[in-house]
Formats: sequence, C-alpha cells, structure tokens
Amino acid sequence: MHTRLLPLLIVLMAAVLLALGVPLAVSLAGAQQQKVIVDRIDDTARFAALAQFVTEPTDPVAGDINERQETLGRELRSYHEVYGIKAGVFYLNDSPMAHAPADWFLPRTGEVRDAFQEALLSRRSHDPEQVWPWQRRNLVVASPVIRDGDVVAVVVTDSPTGQMRSRILRGWLLIAAGEAAAMLLAVGAALRLTGWVLRPVRILDATTHDIATGRLKSRVAVAGGPPELRRLAGSFNEMADHVENVLEQQRAFVADASHQLRNPLSALLLRIELLALELPEGNEEIASVQAEGKRLARVLDDLLGLALAEHSEPQLQVTDIGALAAERVAAWAPTAEAKGVRLVGTCPPTTAWADPVALSSALDAVIDNAVKFTPEDGTVEVSVTSGRDTSSVVVTDSGPGLTDEELTRVGDRFWRSGRHQNVNGSGLGLSISRALLTASGGSIAYDHHAPHGLRVTVTVPRNGFDAGQDRPQGLTDR
Repeated sequence: MHTRLLPLLIVLMAAVLLALGVPLAVSLAGAQQQKVIVDRIDDTARFAALAQFVTEPTDPVAGDINERQETLGRELRSYHEVYGIKAGVFYLNDSPMAHAPADWFLPRTGEVRDAFQEALLSRRSHDPEQVWPWQRRNLVVASPVIRDGDVVAVVVTDSPTGQMRSRILRGWLLIAAGEAAAMLLAVGAALRLTGWVLRPVRILDATTHDIATGRLKSRVAVAGGPPELRRLAGSFNEMADHVENVLEQQRAFVADASHQLRNPLSALLLRIELLALELPEGNEEIASVQAEGKRLARVLDDLLGLALAEHSEPQLQVTDIGALAAERVAAWAPTAEAKGVRLVGTCPPTTAWADPVALSSALDAVIDNAVKFTPEDGTVEVSVTSGRDTSSVVVTDSGPGLTDEELTRVGDRFWRSGRHQNVNGSGLGLSISRALLTASGGSIAYDHHAPHGLRVTVTVPRNGFDAGQDRPQGLTDR
C-alpha cells in the first residue's frame, strides 16, 4: 500500500507545483520582455523628439539643419556603441535621416519593415511576440516622428535579446531550484504522512498474519496514526481477545471432557472384562463390545493429545533432524518387522529449529500411519533432506495411497478414507501432527508416491521462524 499511495501523493504534489511554477515562469519572461520594450519605447520617444526638429536638407548653406542632423547621428552612434542596438530615423521614402551602424538600412521585408509600416499610421508598433530563452530573435520597436500633425519620419530600434534571454533563464533556474526544494520538502512530508497513516495498517497486517499462523497472543499496539485506525486497532484487539477466549474454552472443554470420560470408561471396560469371564469363550458380541470400548479409549486419548498439542507452546532448539529421524525409524522397526513391512531410513545429519518432542510425536504418527497401511512385504522409506531455508523428512510407503479428492481432506479431524474404515485408528493422528508442526513453524504435506502409495513430507525451518525467542541465523549441516 505504501508503494501505491506514495507515488500518488508525489504525482499530485508535482502537478500542483507545476501548476504554480509554469505560470510563474511565463509571467517572469513576460515581465522581463516588457521591461525591455518599455526601455526601447523611451529611447525611441527621445530620438523622435530630436528628429522632430530636423528637416530635409534643401539648402546646403543652412548649417543649423546639418548641425541638428549631426547631433541626432551622434546620439544614435553612441547608443549603438554602448548598447549594441541598431537604431535609425528613416523618412517616408525609406531614406535614412540618421542611423547606426552606417551599413544598416530598412529591409524590404521582415519584422523591421512591418514595424515601420505600422508606425507610418501614426501609432507605435504593437508589442512583439514573446521571446523565449531558446529563441534567437530581436525585439523591434518603432515610433513615428510627428511634425505639425503629420508623420514625417519613423524611429526604428532593432534590439538583440541575448541579455534578456539570459535574465529569463536565470529566473527560470531560480524558480526550478525553488520548485525542486519544494518538491523535496513535499516528498519528505509525503513520506512522513504515509508512514504515519500506514504504520498502524502494517502493524495490523503483521498481527493478523501472526494470529492466522497460530500465534494467538499477538496484539496490535494502539499507538499513532489517524483516530479511525486507532479505533480499528482497539476493536481488532477486542475481537482477537474474544476469539482466543472462545478457542481456549473449546480446548479446555475437549481436554476436560476427554479426561473426565476416561475414568468411567476405564471402569466400564473393567466391568466388560469381568462380564466376559462369565460368558462362554469366543462370544462374538462381547468381543465386539470390548473392541469398541478400546477404540473409544483411543479416541479420548487422541482428543486429549490434540487439545494439548494446540495449547502447548513449542520449545524450539537446534535439533539434529537426521539423528531424530533415525531414532524414530529404529523405534518403529520392530513393529514394521512384526507386520512383515521393510522400514528403511536414509538420515544424514542436518540441523534445523524444531521442538524435538513435538517433531518426534509427528514422525511417530506419520510412520505409524505408513506402516499401518503398507501391505506385507511392502516398504516404508524415511529420508532426510536439507535446503537453504528448510529441512525435510520424507516418508513414503507402498500402500494403496489416496485419490486426489482424498488428498485434499487428509489430516482433517476424524477423517478417514472410506476404503480404510476397517483399520484401527481415530482419524486424529495426522491432525495432531499438523498442530504440533504448525506451532513450531513447520508444515506437513501429502502427495502421491509412484507407482502407488503415499508420500508425506514434514518440513521444519532452518532459520527465520519467530516464536518469541531470539535465534541465530544461517544454520549449517553438521
């Protein structure tokens, strides 16, 4: 969510800054050009005032006329030398009254000619188009010289725009620097804002994941963030407390019921045994009652084991998975041999984080299941493998296996395949194994084993599982 919200805020803030910066840059360019144009208008007005007293040289003896024209010429030449601006006063027939530089005349076409023609109509030429920093254009301003109400000449200035464009560019750079600084501040503010808003969401997400993986004691720390999210965190904690209480009551009920039923069941089984002594040997009904009583006792024991497995906290430690698996193979070897099943193990040393008691119980349930459903002369193989992050114990058998539909249900409480109802069991063994492994960060998976049989993979983490204890990382094989 942070990676989606932050770019959105940055784009919005960039759009706002551009919406403010672009008009400001355009306004700055217009102001700089207008300043230049006003200066040129003042200059042309001054030259027009000087040219107003210069008449056409009809009498060469009239020295005052030539003197005024010379004065105007000196002013124009000085103006060009100081500012580098071409300036001239031209009669209506395009001939120059005075101009600088000496080789500059009115062109036949172009912007200068258009301004001259407009000034002939007794008005100053219109403001030229905006010159941008990347355009190499001149600014042309023309003003009429009016004598006795008639236009007798036109003052024209052709100004280079290099300095003006440089000033505009410098102003733009300052605006860009200000925009960049504002953008950095906006990004910093956006980071703080998104962090403040989303921090409770991240904590809530992490806590939800913890609870979903079995760590029901996890709670959200109600601190920081908007009031709505703080209220949400408080409501979530209340809900988690309620769910934990309900589950605790359920576990306590199962454990208490299993424990309380064992004593009367034991007494009932004892009475059945005494009753069997009074009946003829081989009575099928009494044998069936005894078998069902013993099965009920196993179910109660498994229910108590399941309640304890779901309630107990794992005692994780560095465990040699290979040695533990080899020990369980040796423990079940006599049972397998008595049934005529070959039990073999390939258990190289490898370490992982696990609760040895819980893992041993889970392996006992898996190996017991494999031996139970493997026919005589069949084989059960136990192998230990190790990866970068996990270690696995794989148990395969050559039994009838399960269908694809049955694989989706195996491990559910009290579930047993319809084809195996005549085999002793309560349907809770694999459920207990899953509860024990999940509590310690492990998992159990089921798959087909070619050509027939079941493949059960028990996986435990080598590092990174957090069950409330500090553990080193990066375990290596011994």
